Amino acid sequence: MSAKCIMIQGTGSSVGKSLLVTALCRILKQDGWKAAPFKAQNMALNSFITSEGLEMGRAQVVQAEACGVPPSALMNPILLKPTADKHAQVICRGKVFRNMTAAEYHACKPQMREMVQEAYQQLEQKFDIIIIEGAGSPAEINLREADLVNMGMAEMADAPVLLAGDIDKGGVFAWLAGTMMLLKEEERNRVKGVIINKFRGDVEILRPGLRMLEEIINVPVIGVIPYLNLNIDDEDSVTEEFNRRETEGARELDVAVIRFPYVSNFTDFNVLRHFPDVCLRYINAGEQLGNPDLVILPGSKNTLADLSYLRESGLEKQVREHHRNGKMIIGICGGYQMLGRSLADPYFTESTIGELDGLGLLDMNTVIEKEKVTTQVRAVIVDDNSLLTEGLRGEELEGYEIHMGISTHGPGVRPFVKIEKRLNGNEEITDGVINTAGTVFGTYIHGIFDNTVFTRKLLNNIRRQKGLPVIAEVPPSYRELKEREYDRLADSVREHLDMGWIYQNILRK
Repeated sequence: MSAKCIMIQGTGSSVGKSLLVTALCRILKQDGWKAAPFKAQNMALNSFITSEGLEMGRAQVVQAEACGVPPSALMNPILLKPTADKHAQVICRGKVFRNMTAAEYHACKPQMREMVQEAYQQLEQKFDIIIIEGAGSPAEINLREADLVNMGMAEMADAPVLLAGDIDKGGVFAWLAGTMMLLKEEERNRVKGVIINKFRGDVEILRPGLRMLEEIINVPVIGVIPYLNLNIDDEDSVTEEFNRRETEGARELDVAVIRFPYVSNFTDFNVLRHFPDVCLRYINAGEQLGNPDLVILPGSKNTLADLSYLRESGLEKQVREHHRNGKMIIGICGGYQMLGRSLADPYFTESTIGELDGLGLLDMNTVIEKEKVTTQVRAVIVDDNSLLTEGLRGEELEGYEIHMGISTHGPGVRPFVKIEKRLNGNEEITDGVINTAGTVFGTYIHGIFDNTVFTRKLLNNIRRQKGLPVIAEVPPSYRELKEREYDRLADSVREHLDMGWIYQNILRK
């Protein structure tokens, strides 16, 4: 028997579709359903590697976690990872398809539609309910004919639609009414209810507007969801994470992450906000690095272009000054590659830049290859010969790798971790290196900070360098922290969304 389904579409990007789907995923799990998320096409640089070594968008990983089921690439059959304004790497069912221009991808959509439909049909055989997420707006009339993620997807799945609008930015009534007006009649008939999202204020003052809206669009408003402050991973295209501001010195440890134009997997650092002594800052274009205790160079989907940005923006000079002052620097994936002596892309896999000198802070050279490494890993730290790594030898780490670069190391560095398990059977047994001074290290492993025991010990080593007392208390595992947030989200949305109406009119439990 095929699964029931419900679809969340929005009046535009950043109206909260992903979070609403996540909330429904957890609510349905709490109510005893075996549910799963689905988004036909996602554009994001935050991705994840499944246990099968397949790549998918992190938003659907979050939603799968909220459902209490393992993430599957079937839940996000198309992932677009931008490498330039009009170019993207296209991931199909977890594997690299090829790099494409926007026009090439648009021409390929009929082929993609068949693949999306097949993935959805496979998924619906395994679950009771599929919660489908749209992308952007269904009212993009220039894209309607080839659409496979909004009303096109709703048609494929024969899905009832809930339309969400963001009231926080203003104009939500016009946004909702205008969206309905631009839909075809058969598409309007699919919209069964409307959700007002990100509301701040007295709902009684809003009610007259809700009644007028219902008369105009002939669709009920089934929920007014308050603005929620939650620590749940965002999609990178709409995140507010980069604009969160904490004053330097507000907490004892200042951690600065460079925000590259093509930054990827910034969710690697979300767990740091759960450490009470850490002030986490993202350094945007035109901003000063300041005097952080730790600088992190994150992952990148276009490492050479982002290295050029680092150089041209003046941030490279600031990072070098930070290094000369004996402060700590960590590079993750693309950021790790930048720390080396050279970075080459001979096949122009990521960009049109052939080769650049790196920062030269690690004795290594990197070549971008044609094939992508995608694997979950389990590793153990093998270095404790510096202040930064003191007491870390033997600590176990879990994470995942997503990279197309192969790095070779010289005598000026030593291994940081040893890989104990890798899905793809690669013979390499070490990952990442640390410089002889013990102040700079890098790794290809995403998610290392999610290992909270390791992170607490690392932060304590930085505290010792500052002359601060160590902190013995370790936050719960990041998984536990996320589970609490999913429950908080579900409780709040359940309170303000008419789930009885949804069960009676859509799911018919």
